[in-house]
Amino acid sequence: MVLIKGDDATLVSQAVSTHVTDFVGGGDRSLMVEEVTETHYVGDEGGSAEITALVNAAHTPPFLTERRVVIGRNLAMFTKADQVASLVEWLDNPLPTTDLVLVWEKGSSTTRMGSIPKSLKEALKAAGAQEIDAAPKGKGRKMLLEGRLAEAPVRFDAGAKRAISDQLGDDVGRANQIIDMMVSTFGEGSAITASDVEPFLGQKSDVPPWELTDALDSGDIGTALEKMHRMTRGGDRHALQVMITLHNHYQRALALDGAGAYDEKAAAEVLGIKGSTFPAKKALTLSKRLGPDRTRRAIELLARADLDLRGGSAIEAEAVLEVLVARLARLSA
Repeated sequence: MVLIKGDDATLVSQAVSTHVTDFVGGGDRSLMVEEVTETHYVGDEGGSAEITALVNAAHTPPFLTERRVVIGRNLAMFTKADQVASLVEWLDNPLPTTDLVLVWEKGSSTTRMGSIPKSLKEALKAAGAQEIDAAPKGKGRKMLLEGRLAEAPVRFDAGAKRAISDQLGDDVGRANQIIDMMVSTFGEGSAITASDVEPFLGQKSDVPPWELTDALDSGDIGTALEKMHRMTRGGDRHALQVMITLHNHYQRALALDGAGAYDEKAAAEVLGIKGSTFPAKKALTLSKRLGPDRTRRAIELLARADLDLRGGSAIEAEAVLEVLVARLARLSA
């Protein structure tokens, strides 16, 4: 039994495929696997979603096989305890011939990824279910890529790994495609160098927003521009989406200016940040580095660029962002 969660559709689907393959083993997939999706929950009439179809599938004994694999997709639709009560009841006494794969992901009618109900989390833990974060953030994303390259049927040298990591950025889902191409081109067990893999990498993919803000904070104009281009080109982010990242970043520094916060804990209290104080530490460092005058100058630059992007200038959006990013980085240089 496994719970797979994540907000990256590609990574989630890859994780589901891997675990279902493990459960099926050498059996007949067509007889063993049943997938229950959002369509089954809402029915043909399109009413309120109910988890009954999944529970019924989990209760169903195998036919012509020793085991059944039941996949419950789009479960982020069910965020209340009463919605998952029947599944919790099944988990208290699961059918021993059912291998259950629960997928906490958004459906088409789900506006956001809500929290897993406490009752369901406790029932899964009691049942010994494995919990998989298919789309981790930050360092977890990097570790996921490193793991896939290490387990590949070909041997990537250090240069090849760096080239792949630099090219893919946050788009770890493309790693499997690259690995498959290396296997089909060079054969299993082959040693792969950077020069071998580079022709297959294509356009550079998206990067997480903190890579852009880190480059800005360090005053590295070239890197900041490169990260911005990867967000808008590789990540297909709208210029205004990038502006939200920048606004939030510098508004925190502005909020700390003159607030009397001398350490990250005090800064977190000023900013209302719960949990890790690392974001507060970065904001405090930026605020001290810029000082009052340059912090206000950063806000002025953001306001001007925001107006230009909303029709105040005939300059193309990418050019507006390029000028803004270069000027913001220069403030920290």
